[in-house]
Amino acid sequence: MSNIWVCGRFELSLERPLLMGIINVTPDSFSDGQQFLAAEQAIAHGRALVEQGADILDIGAESTRPGAEPVALTAELARLFPVIEGLRNLNVPLSIDTFKPEVMQAVLELGVDIINDISGFRSAAAREVVADSSCGLCVMHMQGEPRTMQDHPHYDDLKGEVRGFLQQRVQALRSAGVQRDRIMLDPGLGFGKTVADNYILLRDLDELDIDGLPWLIGLSRKSMIGQVTGRAVQDRLAGSLAGMLAAVDRGAAVVRVHDVAASRDALRVWLAVKDASYL
Repeated sequence: MSNIWVCGRFELSLERPLLMGIINVTPDSFSDGQQFLAAEQAIAHGRALVEQGADILDIGAESTRPGAEPVALTAELARLFPVIEGLRNLNVPLSIDTFKPEVMQAVLELGVDIINDISGFRSAAAREVVADSSCGLCVMHMQGEPRTMQDHPHYDDLKGEVRGFLQQRVQALRSAGVQRDRIMLDPGLGFGKTVADNYILLRDLDELDIDGLPWLIGLSRKSMIGQVTGRAVQDRLAGSLAGMLAAVDRGAAVVRVHDVAASRDALRVWLAVKDASYL
């Protein structure tokens, strides 16, 4: 695995797991919709996440929850621009969660450092946009699309199909001229997967190796936590922390979380157990 992730203005060391704090600027996010919709609230939340220990901020203006409806390009950009402006001088990388090439182009021109694409850069236009920059890339596996992805997902070979898809996406990006040390992979927990699928991928993450590329894992507050614990979204912190630690124990380089302060504390204890040099 590469120990550096090249992300626009930053070269991030992957010697320890990194925390990616979530900012949803959407009215219908499954977890915190509307709470941070207004730009000033989203900016304040982003600043608080950095103070709590976030290494990266991931900003999304289009919900990707199961059943989500598409958002118009102009609406997505209108939600993103003021938040990017308000957060880009915090000295942490800014990631934008989008699959629209036009949005990618616009936010990269504003100085964003990472593009997080749930569609895995399937679009040739998206690959062309990112190839012309130095941004980091999060390449995710998703079966179907957000509106229908949880309508009876099925795999004949779960791990083989996820691995094969991501290998194809990496090859396409590399052919477009994207350097290897810019690429981060995400198995897409909750994106076209059953609960059992999610836990199999998490359990066997260290067996899914794809050219030694690093993994990003996002399971914070997701239904895979709720299905096991029986807890509502707002009560899934303990389960989310347990899942996060299982992910980093299996090699996750970046974990995408809502609760940064608690996640930081859990990671610090895990690191201290793993290596006394972190004490």
